[in-house]
Amino acid sequence: MALAGDLKEADITAALEACKAADSFNHKQFFAKVGLASKSADDIKKAFAVIDQDKSGFIEEDELKLFLQNFSASARALTDKETVAFLKVGDSDGDGKIGVDEFAAMIKG
Repeated sequence: MALAGDLKEADITAALEACKAADSFNHKQFFAKVGLASKSADDIKKAFAVIDQDKSGFIEEDELKLFLQNFSASARALTDKETVAFLKVGDSDGDGKIGVDEFAAMIKG
């Protein structure tokens, strides 16, 4: 399951195009462009469930690395630098992973 069904294809394309180059990913810009920032809490929880591929209840570093591919299978993987920075922003309690509440706060932040 991908996130494309709940978001506009043109928004996804624009968001992915904006971070096509390595080390150009900016989570705030991406969430705004793709339309997640304006979604309801339920929609954000659905997005979290898709990104949490192992269904552990958390988004771990390996899942973050492939974050963009949840929007388009042909999207690039995040670089190690982007992945670490993304995790640092989202992991407000310092446990090395992002929970659903942390994810929602990062999107709305």
